[in-house]
Amino acid sequence: MIDRPGARPARTPRSASGDAATSGFPRTRYSVVLATGSADARLRREAWDALVRAYWKPVYKYVRIVWRTGEDDAADRTQAFFARALEADFFSGYDPSKARFRTYLRVVLQRWLANEHKAAKRLKRGGDVTFVSLDFPAAERELQNPLAATAEPDAFFRQETIRSLFGLAVEDLRRLCDDAGKQIHFQVFERYDLHPASGDSRPTYREVADAFGLPVTQVTNYLAFARRELRRLVLEHLRTMTGTDAEFREEALDLFGVEP
Repeated sequence: MIDRPGARPARTPRSASGDAATSGFPRTRYSVVLATGSADARLRREAWDALVRAYWKPVYKYVRIVWRTGEDDAADRTQAFFARALEADFFSGYDPSKARFRTYLRVVLQRWLANEHKAAKRLKRGGDVTFVSLDFPAAERELQNPLAATAEPDAFFRQETIRSLFGLAVEDLRRLCDDAGKQIHFQVFERYDLHPASGDSRPTYREVADAFGLPVTQVTNYLAFARRELRRLVLEHLRTMTGTDAEFREEALDLFGVEP
């Protein structure tokens, strides 16, 4: 379950319908926050894997930027935090009536970091705990965003949680298109919507159409498909990352301006 830096993140199992989904969860992606406390050991372990997959990058970046640690130290602390969280069931005290889970996790992380040496000693007595593979170099590359170093801690953690959420959804979209034989849909989406976010100037629809040998109307249709699926996948992942339906709807409203 945590592999060392540089490993490729594990593929998300797929449902029989072809939609990306977390194994063991309904198609609507039941909240992994609640499932981490399940009496079913398999479901509980899968929930922890999904929770780590969703939140490890925000945690790593928070340790790097807010606590001003080096790359190796931040990687070690990130792995130790989730291992200790599993061992001590850090999230059992979460009360959705008091805070969103994202806020609760950041507060728990902050407290753990303040007591890091004590926590590290307890972790050593707890045995070897592993989770999903964590690609720390990829997270480090994302820290080139100049806003990262200036954001207020809570706002920074929220920003990186959203980035992680969309990153998971984009990977799901890539796999969905691969499995459905719609690779060109993803490539058009990647060229028009993703590359500008990494610094390229946004091409025109005509330029994209010429690059792929498509009519402009097809580019429009492919982008509409990809954006619709991406929104659906973002909402599915968001549901796993929140503790209640009310929190899910509040977060979705913040992201998209409308209730799901």
